[in-house]
Amino acid sequence: MNDFFTISELAQEFDITTRSIRFYEEKGLITPRREGTKRWFSSADRVRLKLILRGKRLGMTLEESAEIINLYNPEDGNRRQRAQLIQQLENRRQQLLAQREDIDLSLRELDQLQQHVEQQQEEE
Repeated sequence: MNDFFTISELAQEFDITTRSIRFYEEKGLITPRREGTKRWFSSADRVRLKLILRGKRLGMTLEESAEIINLYNPEDGNRRQRAQLIQQLENRRQQLLAQREDIDLSLRELDQLQQHVEQQQEEE
């Protein structure tokens, strides 16, 4: 594995645009080394990007992902980071369960309405 990656390599690996990577850089979430106009991303930047994208898939905000990433502290075994992540994951789980309940309710209402309309159509 390389020690450093170009923006194009990371964009291709994670199937995102180079603009997205620049956005995360502008937000201070990743900090590549620069040589002229070229950016060199470290293995640590790659891991941070992977965690940012995972958080995004899970519905976390950038701020939430950054908070988790910035708690990284191997000296304490990352206890604070893990505890915060567990809390955020539980919160997200509760949000998704609430959304699922809303979707299930909407589907039941749609089914009832469709059944009612079909019944009226058959009576004509």
